[in-house]
Amino acid sequence: MVDFARSDRSTLGVEWELALLDSETLDLVPRASEVLDAVAADPGLENRVVGEMLTNTVEVVSGVHRTVGGIRGDLGSAVDDLRAITDDLGISLLSAGTHPFSRWADQQVTDKERYAELINRTQWWGRHMLIFGVHTHVGIDDRDKVLPIMGALLGYVPHLQAVSASSPFWAGENTAYASNRAMLFQQLPTAGLPYQFDSWTDYERYVADMLTTGVIDHLNEIRWDIRPSPGWGTIEVRVCDGMPTLDEVCAVTAFVQCLVDDFSDRLDRGETLPTMPDWFHVENKWRAARYGMEAIIIENAEARERVVTTVIAEEVERLAPVAERLECASELQDMLRFAEVGASYQRQVAEHERTGDLRAVARQLCEEFTGGLPR
Repeated sequence: MVDFARSDRSTLGVEWELALLDSETLDLVPRASEVLDAVAADPGLENRVVGEMLTNTVEVVSGVHRTVGGIRGDLGSAVDDLRAITDDLGISLLSAGTHPFSRWADQQVTDKERYAELINRTQWWGRHMLIFGVHTHVGIDDRDKVLPIMGALLGYVPHLQAVSASSPFWAGENTAYASNRAMLFQQLPTAGLPYQFDSWTDYERYVADMLTTGVIDHLNEIRWDIRPSPGWGTIEVRVCDGMPTLDEVCAVTAFVQCLVDDFSDRLDRGETLPTMPDWFHVENKWRAARYGMEAIIIENAEARERVVTTVIAEEVERLAPVAERLECASELQDMLRFAEVGASYQRQVAEHERTGDLRAVARQLCEEFTGGLPR
């Protein structure tokens, strides 16, 4: 059996992966252990900054909050404390789906058994996981809601991927993808879009089969873009590229919270949530990864297609009453700013076209991380 923990409805937690850069060269540096040693000596950062698979990465982890404002304050204060440490070490921070020019072959894997096993099994593809993301947890108050809400959330993968897309460059090349990270990450076994299950028993059977056949050793090795997180009693949305600014992280967090709460409310009223065939979801993910904010997405089971930015604007309007109730109205409105200032991949490509210099792109990402979105 897979037990699902008790969690209050629509509570939030966020994990924000950050890259460590040499402040002079703006290349990635394998200095996570130094940063984490300093973090361990700071009581205010206990359990708020943790290591990741690569030694060039740390992750800032929020506590559990009821509002996006709580997430903003939590992540913001943790980042401020972390920057005091990294500044002293000559390290700059950024968050994007990929680093503009660093090369995967030059990176070091953290010395832990689970990471060594992942690399041993996946080899070339596992070594390519030089990627950074944002993961959003939303509390679910009834286990029987988990799979229907996941199925409905699948329809919003392209929305989330388009606005968060921040990985147009890979090892110094312009890939012409808004999110190259999305294409890379799904190469791992059990990563990518989740299966759609009719019942929790079917999901438990899948987990049992994966364990029995040795595909996974632990439940958290199921790395879907959207997955149940039974130990926390949440649905975890892992679609998004790393986002350079706290404003962007909070906008997406508000959008996800409002969607999940709306779906939960509709289930309480006895409604059946909308779904689409798997092949629509696969196509939508590719379109959003390739074209980002210009993607024409398949919107419903009747195969209606529209530009993703138009759909996002309508969803923001539809969800406005939910956002008022959840106290995240301003953050939800910030979902419209991606179309105004450009998603990160658009800002990066524009900077590269202006300067011809990928270090200028990395510098822009560092400046956005510390200074916020351009106005």
